[in-house]
Amino acid sequence: MTPAPFNTLPGDPLPMARAFWLRAEDGVRLRAGHWAAGGASGTVLLFPGRTEYLEKYAEVAADLNAAGLDVLALDWRGQGMSDRLQDNVRPGHIGSFLDYQRDVVEMVVAAQDLDLPRPWHLLAHSMGGAIGLAALNGGLPVASAVFSSPMWGIDLHGIPEALALALATAMARLGRGGHPAPRSGGEESFVLLDPFRDNLLTHDGRRWGRLVAEAAAWRDISIGGASNDWLREAILECRRLATLPAPALPALIALGDGERIVSPRAIRSRAAGWPGARLLELDECRHEPMIERDPVRDRFLQAALAHFAAAASP
Repeated sequence: MTPAPFNTLPGDPLPMARAFWLRAEDGVRLRAGHWAAGGASGTVLLFPGRTEYLEKYAEVAADLNAAGLDVLALDWRGQGMSDRLQDNVRPGHIGSFLDYQRDVVEMVVAAQDLDLPRPWHLLAHSMGGAIGLAALNGGLPVASAVFSSPMWGIDLHGIPEALALALATAMARLGRGGHPAPRSGGEESFVLLDPFRDNLLTHDGRRWGRLVAEAAAWRDISIGGASNDWLREAILECRRLATLPAPALPALIALGDGERIVSPRAIRSRAAGWPGARLLELDECRHEPMIERDPVRDRFLQAALAHFAAAASP
C-alpha cells in the first residue's frame, strides 16, 4: 500500500493514522487510514459523514484504541484527500450514491490485506450511516453496527422533500448539477461561516474550535455545500433505504435531542422496525455525539463499546 499524507496541527497531541492510498475499481483514488491498538480484540470500520476526513476522527480513534480496538477509516470519494469528482472541487458532489459502495469494497479489501483483528464492527456517522446501511444489506462482514445520527432522511428545514428533489433535478437538467444546492452553504466550509452559537453540530466550544482550525489550515481537504446532484441522489437513496429490510445483526442507533441535519423521524422509524436494535436518545446533543461535550460523548462511546463487546462475546 502506497503511503499517503496525514495532517496534524502545531503541537498536536492526537495520534496519527498510518494513511495510505487505495484505488477503486472505477479508477478513483481513495485515502484510507489505520490506527492500530496493538493486541487488539477487534476492529472498527469507521464510516465518516459528508464533508469529513480522516483527521477529524483522531480523538475517537485514540479512545477506541485505548479500548483495544483497531480502527480503519477512509475519505469517501469527492472529499478529504480522495479524488474529487468534478473540476470544481469545492462542492460536495456525487453522481450516484451507489458509487460509495465501490469505496466500501476497497475498504474491506484493505482490512483483509492488513489482516485486521476480528470481529469487525461498523461505526457510521451521518452520511456514513446511509452508506453503512446499504453496505450491511450488501453483506458487509461485521458483527455489529453503531450509528451516530445516521442520514436515513434529511432535515430540509421546512422545504417539502418532493420540491427539493424537483429543484435539484431541474438544476441538473440545466447543467448545474455540480453547483452547490440552494441553502447548502456555497463553496466554503460551513465551519468557517457559522458562528459557534448557531452551529448544528456540537455544544462543545473546544471541539468546535478544533474544526475551525482544521478547516482554516487544511482548506484543500475541506469542502463546501452539497451539490444539486448530491442532494438529488441523497434524497433518492434515503427513499431506497427505507424500503430495505432490517439487517440481521445487532445495532445501536444514537439520536440527539437537538438534531437538525438528518431526520429524527426516519431514524426512529428504522430503529422501531429493526429487531435487536436499540435507540439511544441523547439529551443536550446536536448532530455529532462524538464531538459533543464530554458527558454526552462519554455516554455515547461507552454505549458503543459495550455494544461491540456484547456482539463479540461467544
